[in-house]
Amino acid sequence: MTKGPLDLVVEIASVLDDFGIPYALGGSLASSLVGEPRSTVDADIAVRLGDDRSAELFDRLTAKFYVPLDAAREAIASRSSFNLVDTAHGLKVDVFVLSDDLLDRMQIDRRVRVTIPGLPSDLWVTSPEDQVLRKLQWFRDGGSVSDRQWRDVVAILRTRAGALDTQYLETTAEAVGLDALLSEAVEDAECS
Repeated sequence: MTKGPLDLVVEIASVLDDFGIPYALGGSLASSLVGEPRSTVDADIAVRLGDDRSAELFDRLTAKFYVPLDAAREAIASRSSFNLVDTAHGLKVDVFVLSDDLLDRMQIDRRVRVTIPGLPSDLWVTSPEDQVLRKLQWFRDGGSVSDRQWRDVVAILRTRAGALDTQYLETTAEAVGLDALLSEAVEDAECS
């Protein structure tokens, strides 16, 4: 059976749900659900994860995935990222351990439960507004050169026009210094 990135996310999400660990699908898979689909070879999952149950979690995950344990422990301590690899299918998931900063908190607090046709269970997905903000942050932090991130933002804004919580978007963008980029992206979305 051919396995895709979303199938892998369902497996990992099931484990996270079993442990009561809040997560949200993010990145290009999430933006493809609410914007314009594009291909990707991996998946991004944001998690609120502490050291308290990490050993149990990693024991469970290593039964099916390659987990670089030192990198995973370091990611928990530093609130960064590590990878899970499905060695049977060569698929990778980037796991982002969230901090207490505003965008990280909101990514979990505002996540939405989504039914995706063909998958056996629903998934928690980053809200469209928080996808826009997160991708604008990645765009800015990457030197404002990632055409893919920018296109994803514009596609979400265009596709979801009228359905987005613009007050939340504008207020939060201003709070994290993304307001100028958001204005530019909104203008691009309206012109395309």
